[in-house]
Amino acid sequence: MSLVITLPDGSKKEFNHALTIKEIASSIATSLAKSAVAGKVNDEIRPLDFVVDTDARVAIITDKDEEGLQVLRNTAAFVFEMVASKQYPSVRLGTSELEEDGFFVDTDKEDQIKASELPDLEKEMQKIVKNGEKIEYKIVSKSELLDLFKDDPYKLELLKEEADEVAVYKLEDFVDFGFNALLMNTGKLKHFKLLSVAGAYWQGKSSNPMLQRIFGTAFFKEADLKADLQRREDIKERDHRTIGRDLDLFFVDPKVGAGLPYWMPKGATIRRVIERYIIDKEVADGYQHVYTPVLMNLDAYKTSGHWAHYREDMFPPMDMGDGEMLELRPMNCPSHIQIYNHHIRSYRELPIRIAELGMMHRSKNQVLCQVYNVFVK
Repeated sequence: MSLVITLPDGSKKEFNHALTIKEIASSIATSLAKSAVAGKVNDEIRPLDFVVDTDARVAIITDKDEEGLQVLRNTAAFVFEMVASKQYPSVRLGTSELEEDGFFVDTDKEDQIKASELPDLEKEMQKIVKNGEKIEYKIVSKSELLDLFKDDPYKLELLKEEADEVAVYKLEDFVDFGFNALLMNTGKLKHFKLLSVAGAYWQGKSSNPMLQRIFGTAFFKEADLKADLQRREDIKERDHRTIGRDLDLFFVDPKVGAGLPYWMPKGATIRRVIERYIIDKEVADGYQHVYTPVLMNLDAYKTSGHWAHYREDMFPPMDMGDGEMLELRPMNCPSHIQIYNHHIRSYRELPIRIAELGMMHRSKNQVLCQVYNVFVK
């Protein structure tokens, strides 16, 4: 057979047999193979063990690439899953996903995983890393996985989205799927940290079970990990919730509801100064300020398209008993359209600038948002 591999610079390499991404990297340069962590085959990220058996565009991903960092963090999540399943035999694992600065794994354990347990789980992960254990990659049938996870409702639900053949990874006796690429062994996973625990509904739906979401991060260099952890500490110190509490600016009372701040005198003063600044700037730019109701007939949001597209993030309509359905406004735009339509307009009036410091209500994560909205016609 003849196999043509096209590299990112447009050059081509010919082979007379199928070969792995690792072997392709070695054929280019020994140093490249040493720093390689994965590859891209026709723009799809694949592990170094992936066999290329047809003509393809191939790029080698190294530990200096952003995508290499993604592979590292996916591997950290996978190793955490393996350790968690070993430490807690009854635990069930949900989704594992990357974030901008780390990863998270959703877990379901009867008595929950606590933040105080994370250091011990880290130590167990370090043992796996120190041994440089091999992570095996292979393709198996979906039916085989359905049998393997027959008692796991989370994995069975995730498998519904998979094709007939599924890429899986194996570390010791632990098997999982859903990762596009992992490291070939745990040796490069040296600098990682399990950060925190939070609650999260399965698949993000409040009607589903509440799981424990374990957050973590990983870097190739120790200095990068230390810098990231310091950055996180700095963010905590600047957290508006901490500042609001320490300076007595506002508070939230769970007896009243999540996301419903009570502004104390100091906080109200800061808010008033900011609002005056915004209004003065807008007036200087030709805006006219209005006030509109926080309630509006549901039909208005059906006309605007909000009800069709954002219903899940809106509060349930209120039945007034006379056939009228009122809705807490999620956006100010429809109200400002009403103001525009209240008079016959001439093109000579344009542009018409309408502004409002208006409270908007959204039910996503049971948070009440207050923002200001500007409408320009």
